[in-house]
Formats: sequence, C-alpha cells, structure tokens
Amino acid sequence: MVLRTFRESEHETMSGISLMKTPIAAAVVVTALAGAASAAEPYGVWMRPSTGTQVRFYDCGGKLCGKIVGVRDQSRKSEIGTVILPGAAKSGANEWKGNLLNTENGKTYSGVLAMEGNGLSLKGCIGFICQGETWTRVKQ
Repeated sequence: MVLRTFRESEHETMSGISLMKTPIAAAVVVTALAGAASAAEPYGVWMRPSTGTQVRFYDCGGKLCGKIVGVRDQSRKSEIGTVILPGAAKSGANEWKGNLLNTENGKTYSGVLAMEGNGLSLKGCIGFICQGETWTRVKQ
C-alpha cells in the first residue's frame, strides 16, 4: 500500500512536471519563431554605418516608410524626424522599391531596400549608376 501511494504521488509529480514543461517549451518555440519572422522584416530601427544615423522603418498603409530617429553627429540633429523613405512598395520576397532621400545633398534617388542575412541593404540609383551600403539593426 505504501509503495502504491508512492508511485501514485510520483506519477502525479511527473505529470505535473510534464505539464509544466509543455507550456514553457511551447512559449520558447513561439518566441523563437516570432524572432525569426521579425528578423526577415525591415521594421524597426537600423543604423547607417557611414554616418551613424538611425532610421526607424515602419508600415505606412501597406508600404515601407522610414524616418530619422537618431544621429551621431549632433550638428545634424535637425534631421531627426525627416522622412527619408515616403513609401516603398514590396517588389519581391525580401525587397522593396521606392524613393530614398539623401539628407547629405537633399536629392531623392530611386532605390531598392533588401533584407540580406542580418543586414538591410539600401541602394540608390541615378540611371544605371547605383551606390549602396548595408545597414545594421539597432538592438532595443
């Protein structure tokens, strides 16, 4: 009788652990999947390596928009809030096309943004001449 009681309580304990581990494991899987999905999206804050300028990319009516939210060079503080991407349309699996404002010269260029690994590649073109760089996501 004592042995049976021990086994019943052992079974309850094991079931309790099992039931406790299942929601935790499910939460870990869901969190990992959400992280992988967001890694393939351009939404969030990214930093331009050449200037240290930080831009928040966000959804604006089904398109991709971006505005400056931080600058390394305090003499460029007036650029904070400037929209540099007024609405890029999705053109591929991880690609958007639209007009990009270069705040250094005030000119707007036809551009392409593409998720490439952990980076966001931005290319601006005039005719057949294109220049670009890969930005890094800012951890928040």
